[in-house]
Amino acid sequence: MNELIFFFNNVIVAGIVLGSIYAVGAVGVTLVFGILRFAHFAHGDMMTMGGFIAFLLMLGFQAMGISVPFLPTGFVVLPIAMVLTAIVALGLDKGFYAPLRARGAKPVTLLIASIGVTLMVQGLIRLVFGSGTWSFFETEQKQLIRIPVPLEGVTRTINFTQPQLLMVISTAIAVIALNLFLTRSRLGKAMRAMADNAALAQVSGINVKLVVRVTWIIAGGLAAMAGVMLALDVNLKPDLAFNIVLPIFAAAIVGGLGKPFGAIAGGFLIGFAETAAIFNWTVLLKPLAGVLPFDVPATLAIVPTEYKLTVAFVILVVVLLWRPTGIFKGASS
Repeated sequence: MNELIFFFNNVIVAGIVLGSIYAVGAVGVTLVFGILRFAHFAHGDMMTMGGFIAFLLMLGFQAMGISVPFLPTGFVVLPIAMVLTAIVALGLDKGFYAPLRARGAKPVTLLIASIGVTLMVQGLIRLVFGSGTWSFFETEQKQLIRIPVPLEGVTRTINFTQPQLLMVISTAIAVIALNLFLTRSRLGKAMRAMADNAALAQVSGINVKLVVRVTWIIAGGLAAMAGVMLALDVNLKPDLAFNIVLPIFAAAIVGGLGKPFGAIAGGFLIGFAETAAIFNWTVLLKPLAGVLPFDVPATLAIVPTEYKLTVAFVILVVVLLWRPTGIFKGASS
């Protein structure tokens, strides 16, 4: 039974945490693609920027002696960081993408421009903060939550940290709020209409400029949320989200480009697949060694930990071969 608890901690809990980050990040990517029809590769660096904005706000709050009992200061400043990152996202659109759209630039041109924005933002972060690593918990303690399992012979506990719990709760709230906005509000319905058929939405009298602004606001806010929660779980560094940009795009494509709920499903699918792929299944098979027709190896993982990112691409290729528009039938990938 202890082996099952170990599996639960390393696959289920870790999959929920990783899936939450992928899902929130992928929603921003798929919203931008659905409305503006280009892959925004700078989304990962918007996540990193949101993390550093929150870090600066946390230092300011601590200097003023502002704190909330039982909550890390980095999480307390999250709403402000989301607003500021959304403003940055609007600035990036106005300064780089809007002029290109006004000149009739093709999606591939906007994609290349987003790569340039990625390098610019990451360079700016390194210029200001250097290339070191920072922690939100230099002066605060990261709480570890242990839940005992009331079963005879079980000594292991279900473990997760407070930031991971806050991450899952925040993701659930964000998903519910986004669902209500897209399905109940007039502006949310306009965004869905533009994502389905931009030309028809324009002739129907939908305010395209407003929809574009709101898209960047939501994408920027969600990027900040994903970046801050990731930084609270690990450490803050200039390339914080660089290594997860491709899995985030894979999650958006697997779910269906332009489909926010598909991005959420794709994020959790890839999150669970990655944690299951790097798990050492020998832990579960060792108690059955006497009845299995083969010797149980010391290590039995589908892929080594350092190749975890390949899992997302395998799933991506399989889904594209089976359903090119993704699970939720989004735009053609």
